[in-house]
Amino acid sequence: MSLGKRKAFTVKESMFSGGLLARGVIVMLGMVASWVSTCAAQYPHRPLRLLVTLPPGGSGDFQARILSVRLTEQLGQQLVVDNRPGAGGIVATELVAKSQPDGYTLLLGNVGALAIMPALQVKLPFDPVKDFAPISMTGRTTLVLAAGASLPVNTIKELIALAKANPGKLSYGSTGTGNVAHLAGEMFNSLAGVKLVHIPYKGAAPQLIDVMGGTVAVGFISVTAAMPHLGSGRLKLLMIAGKERISAAPDVPTVAEVGMPDIEIASGWFGVLAPARTPQAIVSRLNTEIVKVIEAPDVRERFLSQGLTPVTSTPQEFAELIKSERPKWAKAANAAGLRMQ
Repeated sequence: MSLGKRKAFTVKESMFSGGLLARGVIVMLGMVASWVSTCAAQYPHRPLRLLVTLPPGGSGDFQARILSVRLTEQLGQQLVVDNRPGAGGIVATELVAKSQPDGYTLLLGNVGALAIMPALQVKLPFDPVKDFAPISMTGRTTLVLAAGASLPVNTIKELIALAKANPGKLSYGSTGTGNVAHLAGEMFNSLAGVKLVHIPYKGAAPQLIDVMGGTVAVGFISVTAAMPHLGSGRLKLLMIAGKERISAAPDVPTVAEVGMPDIEIASGWFGVLAPARTPQAIVSRLNTEIVKVIEAPDVRERFLSQGLTPVTSTPQEFAELIKSERPKWAKAANAAGLRMQ
């Protein structure tokens, strides 16, 4: 009899304890939600940091500098640009992926680390889909195939002939292993039946110096980086890796016009991301402010003058782009015979 009573008491005691635990969890969740809501409402109350995967001098840095000035004005807090080049964009991208999801550490990400590297089956220290909260796209860029003034070619046909006459002796520069310029170079090798040796650089500035100086024969370079040098006589464009010619060099043919339309795929995109689990209210706020910057008429004009196409998106649209890009780049890499170790 006493045993039965003890059992009944234990069950009631367990139910009572469970009820207290459940109520405690509910209260705790409510406190966390309230804290998140309060933080989002006060955001931002201190400076923000925007990590860029490339050094100064290229299209990514150009966008970051504009965002820095405008978002500092709009948010009332300083947005500091932090250039962290290295490993094809992996260095900066990993830093943001592992940062606190509070909206104060952001990434100006690009197609290289977020889509091409995963497509090449590179073992990454982050997941491009699961570890980020996409905020908005900012722009797209077109590449050009450029040569220094000393290279004795003026057309793609002449470049191919020179490469075939000197197998393994000509090289091409890119802004890093596994990025869009690297892939464009390997696609060119495959389509032209040549073997230009790949030389990776840590950004557009050192790559440009060596192309103009003749250290490497040619390089796939963003229009943004090439623009300031087009009238210098030190750089000549051989091909536009896009669907349309550019106004700054109207006589330069597109890849389709020289019989290599597949290289049209080699265009880059950029966008701002935060670490995963960043509060939705903060993501929405940043999206609103970034879209306002990119769609401002004077900013659009500055983008276009540098060969950049200004682009904005919702967080959902940007997330879908990142998910959809991997199969496309994997197919292109396979076609070009590009393999990463």
